[in-house]
Amino acid sequence: MTTPSDTRVTLSEIMRGTEANLLGTVHGGHLMKAVDSIAGVVANRYAGGPAVTAAMDEMTFVTPVRVGDILHSTAQLNWSGRSSMEVGVRVEVDRWDSVTERVHVASAYLVMVAIDADGRPATVPALELETPEERRRFREAGIRREHRLARRSAIEASRETGTEGSE
Repeated sequence: MTTPSDTRVTLSEIMRGTEANLLGTVHGGHLMKAVDSIAGVVANRYAGGPAVTAAMDEMTFVTPVRVGDILHSTAQLNWSGRSSMEVGVRVEVDRWDSVTERVHVASAYLVMVAIDADGRPATVPALELETPEERRRFREAGIRREHRLARRSAIEASRETGTEGSE
């Protein structure tokens, strides 16, 4: 069995001018790519093979990242089902121009799906929860999953009613 803590990965990189947006800070899309990449590493390792991004459930940008900052993305598995997994990612920076505590700049939750050689969903192992923090993260991931499924169901039901254009 694998615990969520066993899946934790951190990747770091220096933010360069090539990642800057028109405001001179790091482009949000670059942060999203970093988040997706590290979530993929966690999911691939846990699944023991390929996993793909099915959804970015939520991404919150807290404060801008500046060129020169050292970006640290840390991810771990929060929840696993039959073939899908939720990976939580926290992004922090060390500011290039001062020695301070790391600054929280973004957080995200991604749904990843393990796939087999034919591109079909593959089974993932059960997640072993050991700590109160791991159980809390698992419960909250379940709530996000319920909301995703309910939203999908409501949208499908709306399309079936044939009320396009009415408000």
